[in-house]
Amino acid sequence: MTPETSTSDTNLLFPPAPVPCLPIRGSAALFPVHRIYCVGRNFADHAIEMGHDPDKEPPFFFQKNPDTLVPPGSAFPYPAASRDVHHEVELVVALHGGGTDIPVERALACVYGYAVGLDMTRRDLQAEAKKQGRPWEVAKAFEHSAPCGPIHPAADIGHPGEGAIRLTVNDTVRQDGNLNQMIWKVPEMIAYLSRLFTLKPGDLIFAGTPAGVGAVARGDRMLAHIDGLDEVAFTVA
Repeated sequence: MTPETSTSDTNLLFPPAPVPCLPIRGSAALFPVHRIYCVGRNFADHAIEMGHDPDKEPPFFFQKNPDTLVPPGSAFPYPAASRDVHHEVELVVALHGGGTDIPVERALACVYGYAVGLDMTRRDLQAEAKKQGRPWEVAKAFEHSAPCGPIHPAADIGHPGEGAIRLTVNDTVRQDGNLNQMIWKVPEMIAYLSRLFTLKPGDLIFAGTPAGVGAVARGDRMLAHIDGLDEVAFTVA
């Protein structure tokens, strides 16, 4: 899918990049992605795993670029400049509405659907950035860092608030949690995020990961599962 604007009717120096899109379960339509927001340490056991107290922190967010998405059926290329790349399985919330200062009680009306995603992280670069008090972009927003499955419309599956969220690597379970363990629930995340940004149709929110994050190597097969959604597999290339 390409942008509506082209060099034939503007003064653009070169053709714009295609709009990143995700498939929609049961539809030929595609979901065009505007921005990707990720909430950090949203599962208590993962916050503890990373050395933080989950009872004392408000939610915080970082971003990935839309063109870092890896659609289902593709491989995850092992990135350059790292020797310690970790998997983080997450519920992905896809918005078809938005705005600012969205009330919690109206937040779910902004949700189009849900998918299974992976927040791939260059952990060694993240650790160095933390040590020096620097931003995380080099660790989180590198190319292909957001593998994602098809979007399931909420009109078909509802709004999942509990159910298994699991990641296996080469058939060995690494992460095994439940969506009801999220510290900040989906409506709260949307409401809080909308105080910081103007949310728009096409935005994705990666909603945090349970404990058990760990390293992957070339040749590994990652299988991401959330109850009620299609499992998605990505091989590390």
